[in-house]
Amino acid sequence: MESSSSIELAKHVLLVFGIILALGTFSGLLARLARVPDVVVFLLVGMLVGPGVFGLIDIKADSAVNQLILIFGSSYILFDGGASIRLKVLKEVWITVTVIATIGVLITGVITGVAAYYILGVPVIVALLLGAVLASTDPATLVPVFKQIRIKERVAQTVMTESAFNDAMGAIVTFTVLGVAMGAGEFSVGDALLDLLKQSLLGILIGGVLGYLAILLIAHEKYGFLAEYAPVVTLMAVIGAYMSADGLHSSGFMAVFVFGIMLGNQETFGLRRAHEDEKILEDYIMTTALIMRMFIFILLGAQVDFALMNQYLLAGAAVVAIFMLVGRPVTVFLCAGPDRRAKWSRNELLFMCWTRETGVIPGALAGLLLGMKAPGAEIIASVTFIAILMTILIQATTTKWLAGKLGLLVE
Repeated sequence: MESSSSIELAKHVLLVFGIILALGTFSGLLARLARVPDVVVFLLVGMLVGPGVFGLIDIKADSAVNQLILIFGSSYILFDGGASIRLKVLKEVWITVTVIATIGVLITGVITGVAAYYILGVPVIVALLLGAVLASTDPATLVPVFKQIRIKERVAQTVMTESAFNDAMGAIVTFTVLGVAMGAGEFSVGDALLDLLKQSLLGILIGGVLGYLAILLIAHEKYGFLAEYAPVVTLMAVIGAYMSADGLHSSGFMAVFVFGIMLGNQETFGLRRAHEDEKILEDYIMTTALIMRMFIFILLGAQVDFALMNQYLLAGAAVVAIFMLVGRPVTVFLCAGPDRRAKWSRNELLFMCWTRETGVIPGALAGLLLGMKAPGAEIIASVTFIAILMTILIQATTTKWLAGKLGLLVE
């Protein structure tokens, strides 16, 4: 009896997963030998094995499999990043994080939009839509980089926290501008900030509640009856936090990030697990996060549309250069410079100017605009892919070198 189409599809997906794991393993070893963040090598390998070159992997960006990997993978990586954040550090830098993840997104978006308007010659609304898509940083890229390169604690945690918090603002601004572009509404700063506040607070509340329940069930002396199932509890809670927040129209990524913070700071709540149990959970999270990085960035590289990119390569690269060298520095110095509580040094500010990789979340927003046939969607998608390649290949690979030059590396 012939195999059904669903079985053949399942076999094909299983084969692709096996190829990604094999390529990811060797890519990870290569990255370690070359002493560069593994996401860089994963992205390059993905470009080589995608339909544009060897054609070993061909999973469409709008497929259910790809969306599942993106949503869960990004959520888990963000949870892992949250678990490495220390509350005592956040108390010192919370003003910077709040301002740069909200007002900073608007500043970056406007500067990038102005550059796109003059360089690409697109309508103002399309230029602003491009600026909004690129304005948020990408936690799926930044968290792994800072997990592999030991940077001064408060700088690394500020950048990681910003990347977790600003995705909500980036999405809100993008869809607000899209409403204007599609003739469905007018931009309102007040409405955008109110929506951001709602998404943020709900996400923080959901992540905090589920995080506390999780650590109670795995670490409490009396109620911790799920201690031996701690890895499974983390998986359930990551999915539960994201889906609960998303179902209530708040930021799922913020919820999983806050859940990670709760788990990583369980001693603050008077809960502590045995060292052996902590080590088992830590190794599990590290391995799972590595697998998620492999899948996300190899697939992201495989989905790069070279033909589309080539149409706007030079002009797009010029826009991205202004975005990297003007938009980000202006944003950092305006938003973080005045924070007297944090007392940022010039070297710390310069480092934060350089670390703002673009990746999964802007790529997903650009993909959504393509699917909705938004005005200028092809140009936006093209420049977004150029931004992803330029920021990951240039900024991620030079993070350690720059940190060393600025005296921010921790031995």
